[in-house]
Amino acid sequence: MRIRLAENFRAVFYAPFYAAQALGLYRREGVEIDLLNSSVPGDAVTALLAGAIDVTWGGPMRVMKARDQDPGSPLVCFCEVVARDPFYLVGQLNGAGFRLADLPRLRFAAVSEVPTPWMCLQHDLREQGIDPDRLARIADRPMSENLATLRDRQVDVVQVFEPYVSMALNEGAAEILYAASARGPTVYTTFIATRDGMARHRAAFAAMTRAMRHMQHWLAGHRADDLADVVTPFFPDIPREMLASALGRYLRAGIWSRTPEISRDGFERLAESLLSGGFIARRPSYDECVEEGLE
Repeated sequence: MRIRLAENFRAVFYAPFYAAQALGLYRREGVEIDLLNSSVPGDAVTALLAGAIDVTWGGPMRVMKARDQDPGSPLVCFCEVVARDPFYLVGQLNGAGFRLADLPRLRFAAVSEVPTPWMCLQHDLREQGIDPDRLARIADRPMSENLATLRDRQVDVVQVFEPYVSMALNEGAAEILYAASARGPTVYTTFIATRDGMARHRAAFAAMTRAMRHMQHWLAGHRADDLADVVTPFFPDIPREMLASALGRYLRAGIWSRTPEISRDGFERLAESLLSGGFIARRPSYDECVEEGLE
């Protein structure tokens, strides 16, 4: 069975997908994977709908958004891999304590590349009685530029994922103020396919799900250094020691799912966040977005 699998974009928190490929876990289950690059978030879903690829990975928020826009959307997700939010707030507050309630008075730069990190954070704020619209939020710059402005003290807090977190810490430019993973289950990354694709490739997708279960078992028994050894070729621009540090932080935070089953609690948390942030107008149901019964 040969499957065209497109990445969403290259990111450290997607390490289990790269490791499954590098360790030959898909091949062990009888699937030959053509791993295709996708440099812009969301491009892979466009290719999926056009029939140019068979499956991609990404945020179930794309399935929810498509369902919100069109109740007949063919998109469906399966096999949870990233089960908690991989983003952090980092900044320099000169030893002062930090609470989310402090954000409205601080110069804050949010992630612009993808919508989910801000959608989830704004819901965290609402739950603490904070109106996210009160923030003087910088929302139109990439994480690399936001980190540079943090170094120059032009902002106080930035929202970033790894390796920007490790870069900021190593440079002494910031400390971790808030780990979004601490809120608990939030379905962040799964495989995404179409209903027609599920029908055509169900055996292959079931085999890929089994491969990912093996990957999850592997993660449970190995250290960050072991994972770094496996995925280093996918991140040639990140120093090996920094990559291991970043992966270790994610392992300790428990961002990767322990089973392929998509968490209902995590699904509901993501849906609530997207709804409260105005990203969707209707709460999607688990059953209409998630394909169960694989493996």
